[in-house]
Amino acid sequence: MATLLMQPSLCTSHFLKLQISPPSSYYSSFVSASSFNKNIHNILFSCDKYRSFSRACARLNELNSTETLHESNVRNEKDGDRDDQTNVKQQSEEDQESKATSTTALDKDLKKVVQKTAATFAPRASTASKNPAVPGTVLYTVFEVQAYASMLLGGALSFNLLFPSNEPDIWRLMGMWSIWMFTIPSLRARDCSKSEKEALNYLFILVPLLNVLIPFFWKSFAVVWSADTIAFLGMYAWKLGWLETSDKE
Repeated sequence: MATLLMQPSLCTSHFLKLQISPPSSYYSSFVSASSFNKNIHNILFSCDKYRSFSRACARLNELNSTETLHESNVRNEKDGDRDDQTNVKQQSEEDQESKATSTTALDKDLKKVVQKTAATFAPRASTASKNPAVPGTVLYTVFEVQAYASMLLGGALSFNLLFPSNEPDIWRLMGMWSIWMFTIPSLRARDCSKSEKEALNYLFILVPLLNVLIPFFWKSFAVVWSADTIAFLGMYAWKLGWLETSDKE
């Protein structure tokens, strides 16, 4: 009887144990849920980090593309400026070449006209024989002395130092024209170089123009002779390269 009375209490205690202490499967399921939640949290955190990293990479790529575009624009501008400078330089060189070509053509035409005019009107040998007044000969020296002596004598007459007169006379007129009548023909009579012959041909045409035009503005024998002398020295300096030699030195 006592045994039977005690059996319900055993059942009751066993039931209470079941109510108070859950089974081990409940703990295992709880641990599994916690691990799952933790894994989900890690996955979400990894996704956030990946999105942040992706946004940072996209921003960096955007900055790189912007810098690359800016560098490309700067490079294109530099290339454009360089091309413009090259085109300007080529254009200036072409202009200089064209000017040089036109100047050379004009110089050649002028040389032909001057040479033809001087050959027509300037004194020359009556025969086609070789000119005996070569450098080093007595005749060459005679022509040179005659040329420069007539120039100095013409200056003295033009400045009214010889045969002074208060009125214009034949002596002062001859002094004014002495360079054209005596100096240039005497120098042309020598066997001179091609450059000197060109200078004398130019002077043979230039000096008469000066002697005719200057008296319209200034009636002075001395001024005309001085202008002829300056033209003489300037033409020699141009054709014989005196100025170029002085620049090199």
